[in-house]
Amino acid sequence: MNYTERSSFSAVPIAADTHALFLDFDGTLAPLQDDPDTVALPHGGDQTLLHLSKLLDGALVLISGRDIRDLSLRTPQALRRAGGHGLEVCQPGQAANPQSEAISQDLREAAERIAASLDGVRIEHKGPVLAVHFRQNPSAEQTLLKSFQALAEQTDGYKSQHGKMVIELKPERANKGVALEAMMQSPPFSGRVPIMVGDDTTDEDAMQVASKLGGFGIKVGDGATFADHRFENTAIVWQWLRSIVNEHA
Repeated sequence: MNYTERSSFSAVPIAADTHALFLDFDGTLAPLQDDPDTVALPHGGDQTLLHLSKLLDGALVLISGRDIRDLSLRTPQALRRAGGHGLEVCQPGQAANPQSEAISQDLREAAERIAASLDGVRIEHKGPVLAVHFRQNPSAEQTLLKSFQALAEQTDGYKSQHGKMVIELKPERANKGVALEAMMQSPPFSGRVPIMVGDDTTDEDAMQVASKLGGFGIKVGDGATFADHRFENTAIVWQWLRSIVNEHA
């Protein structure tokens, strides 16, 4: 990882007939919030994304740690969506399956007991993925890290991952890099060059794969990264996306 300098959005190239675009949601297309239920695309953002998808002949996907049902409520169903870090994918126009794979009851109850013992800690259930948010109590970080790492080690097929004021318990196969590589094997992505845009730890997996496949990553915000470019915040991401649409208007 490195500490890539901030890039001007105009200095990051994208070719409509060459690139494929993979976009994280929270912290990339929408600013992070204390309450994840309040996160939404900015005004007009849905139309910008739909125009971009058309320009790229459909080679655009929103790839998020959110459950696919939750992501589909916040973004246009005409777009390709990958939820649960790529565990579930909805094709353009496809509704999310009403039922999701569930995390085991024992694991859920153990996580809830840990969270309940700490003030300002919130559990978010995302199908097979469980997230514990501690933005309102940063001092709980080390306790939560140790506890959730221990839970993951005791649970076959699960891992813990530390993000921005969040720790997740998720299936080992829930990996944005794995999902990106799989999608690049099939139309409309095959033969294109991937660009991954994200802000958090889980996005770094996909940035590494994008680089391996000849593309690059764009890091949003601070922190070490595998990305070649860095945008300061979500507002710069949207300036970049709108500039691509305007260029082809």
